[in-house]
Amino acid sequence: MPHLIVEYSANLEQQIALDELLDKLRDSALETGIFPLGGLRVRAVRTDHFRIADCDPENAYVHVTALVGHGRALDVRKRAGERLFATLTEHLKDVHERSPLAISFNIQEFHPELNFKLNNLHEHVRRRAASDESRSLRAARARTVRGAPRTGQA
Repeated sequence: MPHLIVEYSANLEQQIALDELLDKLRDSALETGIFPLGGLRVRAVRTDHFRIADCDPENAYVHVTALVGHGRALDVRKRAGERLFATLTEHLKDVHERSPLAISFNIQEFHPELNFKLNNLHEHVRRRAASDESRSLRAARARTVRGAPRTGQA
């Protein structure tokens, strides 16, 4: 966990650099040190039909829901939420300064007995990381060997 679900009003589509926002939220979640890579999901849902405040067509919103596994202490969840909300608001700062925009963030815990899942991503992520590390080491050794003088040469 977590699942980070970014909901946004369609009138923001061209203003929020969505892929960049998703990358930033993902990176921030990992940087907290409390969420495992294999459990992380970050996705966006565009809302085409919405009514915001006085229904002015320029009104917009971005809401992020973080669904996290049960059992983390409140202060841990709060620190993670503050970090993610800071990432969100910093990314949207320019849009917020020039147009009517509501930004919100909420953390919810999955119920410990009502959360069903089947996930083999942790295993695949570990295997790919080990393979990448092994490839990097082999490449570094190959560069070292190419740059070293060969035995028997003067």
